[in-house]
Amino acid sequence: MASQKEIPNKLERYELKYLIPESWIIPISEFLSIYCSLDEHSEETPDHFYMVYSLYLDSPSLTFLQQRINGAENRFNMRIRTYDIKKCLPCFFEIKQKRSGIIKKYRVKINDPDWPNYLVRNFPDEMSSQEIAALFYRLIQSYNASPKVFTQYRRKAYISGIDNYARATFDRDLQSCPQSEFRLSSDPYRMSPYDHERWFPPGANVILELKCYTTHVPLWMIDLIREFNLERTRFSKYVSSLTESHALNFFRLNDRWSTYSFF
Repeated sequence: MASQKEIPNKLERYELKYLIPESWIIPISEFLSIYCSLDEHSEETPDHFYMVYSLYLDSPSLTFLQQRINGAENRFNMRIRTYDIKKCLPCFFEIKQKRSGIIKKYRVKINDPDWPNYLVRNFPDEMSSQEIAALFYRLIQSYNASPKVFTQYRRKAYISGIDNYARATFDRDLQSCPQSEFRLSSDPYRMSPYDHERWFPPGANVILELKCYTTHVPLWMIDLIREFNLERTRFSKYVSSLTESHALNFFRLNDRWSTYSFF
């Protein structure tokens, strides 16, 4: 049914986040199945959940984190992502910028096992998405950005079969650990969960995220929100994982519970 195959290199979208109990996954999945199908990664696993691994970067003074905590109008973060922990390929260099509630996402797909070398010298000219690659490199140099935290979680993803771009994802079993090397893996014994009540309301441990173009919010998304009485909230995997893994205590945890109306 679905025709969307890969996320574009440049994308402007809404991201609507909801923190839900695990028991809601099945009924919401049944609702989604009317309009969407599983993405290619979810189709490949028996329970339709696949692993996502991300390495978040920041400046020595945690500039990106402070911008997020302070609610800066124009802010961004940087990460390196893979879905294959064995080969770590392909990996994706990603920049996510948020301004006035709109997310702009830039990504570069890398198939070279020597990808860490790209971060200490500029990218080769023949590389696809050269403009985005140059921006990623320039931001690393400008902010002296380096790895701060490694995260992993299990994701179930749906893609719309009736919209140009619309996705719904369930993220669960969130874990993280401090990371200072350009490496997309970690010792499992160093990982610790951050899907508990410090970050989630009582009874909730799953992130449901609805994503769509800013030019068109699908009616089925509005119906889904109303059907399950979903309450939109703010949640940042980077803030939560870094705070948890580095035992930081200076953040305003009340921000976790802030909600606001979108429709």
